[in-house]
Amino acid sequence: MSEQSLMWGAFGLLMIVMLTVDLGMNRKAHKVTFRQALTWSIIWVSLALLFNIGIYVFLGKIKALEFFTGYVIEKSLSVDNLFVFIMIFGYFKIRGEHQARILKWGIIGALVLRALFIFTGIELLETFHWMFYLFGALLLYTAWKMAFGGDEEVHPDKNLLVMLARKLFPFTKKVHGDWFFKRRNGLLVASPLFLTLVMVESSDVLFAIDSIPAIFAVTLDPFIVFTSNIFAIMGLRALYFLLASVMGMFVYLKFGISSILAFVGAKMIASTMGVHIPIQISLAVIIGSLTLAVIASLTIGKKNAQRLSVKNK
Repeated sequence: MSEQSLMWGAFGLLMIVMLTVDLGMNRKAHKVTFRQALTWSIIWVSLALLFNIGIYVFLGKIKALEFFTGYVIEKSLSVDNLFVFIMIFGYFKIRGEHQARILKWGIIGALVLRALFIFTGIELLETFHWMFYLFGALLLYTAWKMAFGGDEEVHPDKNLLVMLARKLFPFTKKVHGDWFFKRRNGLLVASPLFLTLVMVESSDVLFAIDSIPAIFAVTLDPFIVFTSNIFAIMGLRALYFLLASVMGMFVYLKFGISSILAFVGAKMIASTMGVHIPIQISLAVIIGSLTLAVIASLTIGKKNAQRLSVKNK
C-alpha cells in the first residue's frame, strides 16, 4: 500500500467517525452556544493541522505546504459565505436552534457537491489546458466583483431551485417544529426550513464555483485538493456560530479575500505561461492579505464606526 493510499484511508476513517459523532450529537434542533462553537472550531482546526502533520511525515514537505495553503484559502473564502448564510437566515426569519440543523444538512450536501466539482475540474484542467485561462479569468472577475460590486443581496424569488421547490411542494407559512417535511391529510407538506436549506445549498454551489478553482492554482493533486477542501467546510458550521455575532466588525475582510482570489487567479494564468510562483510565496501572500484585512477592520473600521455613531447622536 502506498503512502497516499494510507492517507486516503486515514482521511476516510476520520470523516466517518466525525460525521457519526456530529450526527449523533445533533439529532434534535438546538441553539449552539458560543462555547460549543469555539470547542468544535478548535477541534476541526486541530484535526486539520494533525492531518497536515501526517501529510508531512508520509508525503513530504511540499505536499504538506500545498495542503496547508489550500486549507487556508478555502477557510478564508468560506468566511465570505457566512455573510450569505446570515442574510438567508434573516430573510426567512430562522431562529438559532433551527440554523444549526439547516447548516448540518447543508454541509453534508456540500460534501457530495465538492467531490463532484473537484474531480470534474481536475479532469477538465488535465484534458484541456486552456481551462487554466478560463478559471483564472473567473477568479479575477470574482475578485473584482467582491471588492467593488457592492453588498451581496438574497433574492429567493429569483432562485431557480427555490422556484422549483415551490412548484413541487406546498409550504407552510411558518416554522412548526424542526421537520423539513410532514404529511397532512395525506399530502406531503414542506416547512420553510426546507426552503432555507435549498437556498443554503444553492449558495454553496455558487461559492464552490468561486472557491474550488482557487486551490487549483496551488495543486491538481486530487488528494490534496479534496482533503483540504473538506476539512475547511466541515468546520464551517461551528465557525458560523462563532463569528455570526461579530461579522460586522470585519468590514475590510472582503478586500482581503478578493485580493487572495485575484492573486490565485493571476497565479493560475501565469503558470500556463511558464511562470512558477513557489508555494511558500503563495502562502505568505495569502496569510498577509488576511492579516492586513483583519488589522484594518479592527482599527480603521472601528474608528469609522465610532465617528458614525458620534455623528448620528
